[in-house]
Amino acid sequence: MALVLIILALAVLLLVTEWVASEIVALLVLLALTLAGVIDQSQALLGFSNPAVITIASVLVLGGGLSRTGVAAAIGRTILSFSGDSETRLTVLMMLTVGVLSGLINDVGVAALMLPVVLEVARRLGRSPSKLLIPLAFASLLGGMTTAIGTNPNILVSGALRDRGMNTFEMFDFTPVGAAALSVGILYMVFWGNRILPDRDLPRQTGRPGKRDLKGLYGVDKVLFALKVPGGSRLAGKTVAQCRLGSALQAILLAVVRRERPLLAPGPETVLREGDRLWMEGRPERLEALKGWELLRLESGGDLVDQMGEADVEVAEVEVAGEASIAGKSLAQTSLRSRHGATVMALRRQDEVHYSDLLGVHLLGGDRLLLIGPQGLSQGLSERDGFVNVSRLQPREAVERYGLQRRLLRVKVPEGSLLAGKMLAATRLGDAFGLTVLGITREGHTQFVPDPESELLEGDSLLIEGRPEDLQTLDALRRLEVERDLPPSNLKSLESEDVGLAEAMLSPRSDLAGKTLREAHFRERFGLTVVAVWREGRALTSGLRDIQLRLGDAFLVYGNRHRLGMLAEEPDFILLSEQARKALRDQKAPLCLGIMAAFLLMVSMDWLPIFLAAPMGAVAMIIGGCLRLEEAYAAVEWKAVIMVGGMLSMGLAMEESGTAAFLADSMLGWVAPWGPHAVAGGLFLITAMAAQVMPASAVAVLMAPIALSSGDELGLSVRALLMVVAVGSSCSFLTPTAHPVNLLVMGMGGYRFRDYGRVGLPLLVLMFAVAVLVLPLVWPLQ
Repeated sequence: MALVLIILALAVLLLVTEWVASEIVALLVLLALTLAGVIDQSQALLGFSNPAVITIASVLVLGGGLSRTGVAAAIGRTILSFSGDSETRLTVLMMLTVGVLSGLINDVGVAALMLPVVLEVARRLGRSPSKLLIPLAFASLLGGMTTAIGTNPNILVSGALRDRGMNTFEMFDFTPVGAAALSVGILYMVFWGNRILPDRDLPRQTGRPGKRDLKGLYGVDKVLFALKVPGGSRLAGKTVAQCRLGSALQAILLAVVRRERPLLAPGPETVLREGDRLWMEGRPERLEALKGWELLRLESGGDLVDQMGEADVEVAEVEVAGEASIAGKSLAQTSLRSRHGATVMALRRQDEVHYSDLLGVHLLGGDRLLLIGPQGLSQGLSERDGFVNVSRLQPREAVERYGLQRRLLRVKVPEGSLLAGKMLAATRLGDAFGLTVLGITREGHTQFVPDPESELLEGDSLLIEGRPEDLQTLDALRRLEVERDLPPSNLKSLESEDVGLAEAMLSPRSDLAGKTLREAHFRERFGLTVVAVWREGRALTSGLRDIQLRLGDAFLVYGNRHRLGMLAEEPDFILLSEQARKALRDQKAPLCLGIMAAFLLMVSMDWLPIFLAAPMGAVAMIIGGCLRLEEAYAAVEWKAVIMVGGMLSMGLAMEESGTAAFLADSMLGWVAPWGPHAVAGGLFLITAMAAQVMPASAVAVLMAPIALSSGDELGLSVRALLMVVAVGSSCSFLTPTAHPVNLLVMGMGGYRFRDYGRVGLPLLVLMFAVAVLVLPLVWPLQ
């Protein structure tokens, strides 16, 4: 029991703090219990063979079929069309629709499906989304309580009965309590919750009702300007990528206008010509600042390679180990600079050498890096850092081996230059122009591998790795002519039959949260440009490449409409723009409805148990063409499946070791003298509080054994107590991080963290009343 309690405490700590992914925590629990001898090796994998696991996966595939054939969205649109112009009627119909659908489809899936529909209705009625989106999220949580397949906790508590050798909950055994909870939630939102919901007049509501002017909604029209390529410019004949417009000006090129004909969403390979007008999104002040720089002057004098050889620096070559932890990470993530004081001069991948923009390059096994750093650099690098074949090179040998002869330059910071007085990192010479500063010479002394916070002074000479052409590009950029105000007619020209704007958001299941667009290689993967990010009720339009993405973020994406449609196929994103969403297989809708009806009939009539009927329905969806095989795999929330399979071993260990009985007595024994209703109330509160900080599935797995032991020891109905656990596990109302659906609506509703507590706490109190007063009427406690 002591071992189980220790492992349980560590697991809860990791789940609450999210230091480790929840599915990894579950696997660690499984391994710890097995290696400690708490459960037999033959029992270690019983969780993954539990019927609950295949049921959860299969139900997600069934929900995917309803989504992909358009059945769910069609039902939602049809019902909401009866809302008229009444906000109250809209709230009731929306929550009722979402609640009913959540009984059949995963709550996150329902919220993602209905979010665009609700936003569209809100715009049509001129209502703020902040009045509707928290009700949408909470309705999906409450609706999941209504059927045996509505949420993972319902499936898991039913499985706990099966493991006890008892009859499981039937398909609609949850409906009376779930329907009561949903009804109470709707009444609360209509009569009280609506008053305390924030009413934020978001910019995204501007424009004609029913008409979505995305440029205006995201404020893009306020940061558009044009640049003209003058005659004789060195940019003429160069590609967009070679001109480094985006990185140098921190702006986005939306179109190239040539002879009054716009080329929309130009790619990096587009060649510029004299007289071209470039439509940009960004701040023209950045170009004005660039114009204030007096050009860095290319100098001659001395053999730079010999100076490197005489200085107190070392040049080393290393190879990335094939199985190293840094493989797959970007150079910026390796922290070579902070840990070893090293700068990467070049990267060789097979027969190709790369020199610029290296920090964003993701390393592969076998890559070779040329580094410059302090003496002892090669000795400090080891296989522990992910490197093998570490060797020290003489500077001249390194220069010849990597073809750096023409790339080592010396430039001077002239008098009056705006670079003077700036820290090296603030100059953005590397990111903006692909120039790597290897050293600073001041008063005859050269400091190699200078600190990024080193301040530049007038008269400094910089030893740079780059090309003379890069300096010429810098000069040419300074000579671009700015046109600040684009006529409204030009703004409309940014979209065409082939090119357009679309709204998308990060899926709650996405692994891109915490990464930047640069690290996600968004432009390279999709050929699309993110021109604005919507976060917490406001639009961000600058520095987008380096903004860390958050769950709930929305994006304004610009590019080829075909590619926008391809983005809809990506599980990391939810497309909100109707015209860009993937084509639905609506011709398969009748078949999908038939399969779902057959599944519900088999389960409700008890012809087949859920764990057999659900896989049959999932297979029928795939064979019938409602869902492709890869779409079925994408529909399954594999993290949840792995977590449930691993954590079920903890439930087994808690029961067999007596830990569940001990915890039941410790947690609920003190309320037992007050009667069965007090026990139900205590169990609900513990479960609901845990659901605010832990995944609902994990809460159900851990609380089910405690409910069973409490029922045995106190002579109460275990079925009633398990129903209390199911209800409490679904009450994740108090924080945006308590459940993925809360995060899903946070950005689009402009909500703040405290909004969830203000609206969710009264609802949680009402759910406590449902669990203590209504539930025992359906499931007697004794």
